[in-house]
Amino acid sequence: MTTDTPGLTVRKARPDESDALFEICLKTADSGNDATDLYSNPRLPGYLWAAAYGALEPDFTFVLATPDRAIGYVLAVPDTQAFARRLETEWWPMVRRELAGTTAQKPLDAAALAYVANPQTHPAWLQDDYPAHLHINLLPEAQSSGWGRRLIETELAALRAHGVKGVHLGVSPTNDRAKGFYRHIGFDDISRDGKILFGMRFTA
Repeated sequence: MTTDTPGLTVRKARPDESDALFEICLKTADSGNDATDLYSNPRLPGYLWAAAYGALEPDFTFVLATPDRAIGYVLAVPDTQAFARRLETEWWPMVRRELAGTTAQKPLDAAALAYVANPQTHPAWLQDDYPAHLHINLLPEAQSSGWGRRLIETELAALRAHGVKGVHLGVSPTNDRAKGFYRHIGFDDISRDGKILFGMRFTA
């Protein structure tokens, strides 16, 4: 599959595509691989890393779609600290109600439930030069095809148009392919304090 594959397009996600964000997140949550067997609730990873973006920041939520369904996404927020505050009032209370009484049964349940109970914060030092952050995931059928770069370019253009100074993202320590991809498309390795981070500053 290449970027000239007929029928594929990058576009803003529709409000009715929340389930697609959950599915794509689950199918890529194991360092880019399918994590279905690692969570007892298939919506758990999406609650953490995908669906809130579509709900709260639709202008920065883009999907790679066939005529029938979304097969990839790139999600971003222009102000990470402001987004964290919105999550505390507009997202996490709903998620906690949805997951009330859930107990850890699969390998990654405990970490996800702990995150919901006490969400991780992004390092404060990132806010000055890299206030935005993003997530990108593609189903296997769309990986290594050039569409990841197209999605990133679409998101970066939207963030630049919004006047953002820079953007960062986190990478799993075991996802060497992703690290190489971000370096290749112009991100700098800004890892610090044990966190694998990549960032890009935008020039005026």
